[in-house]
Amino acid sequence: MNTEEFLRLIEKQPLCPQTLPEGLQAMWYDKKGDWSKAHEILGNASDADSAWVHAYLHRKEGDLENAHYWYRRSGQPEFRGELSQEWEQITSVLLRKVNVTHEC
Repeated sequence: MNTEEFLRLIEKQPLCPQTLPEGLQAMWYDKKGDWSKAHEILGNASDADSAWVHAYLHRKEGDLENAHYWYRRSGQPEFRGELSQEWEQITSVLLRKVNVTHEC
């Protein structure tokens, strides 16, 4: 699945499939406008991808100090572009790492 297909799925389904990795689940709910749910999903996640999403969420929140911390934990460089561009970049990378089908 690519980012465009993921976006169409987000538009059609109210709830995120639990089969997705936590990072993608968080990106799903962020796109739905539920920052709190996205952040909550990452509460116990300790992998680098989840840390990357966590960094993005804190950047979006405006908590740049916390975002810096999570970027360091993720091993990813701090993003300097628009939030929408970062959402697309992270989502695209995470989707390539998993075998997500249209039946999600």
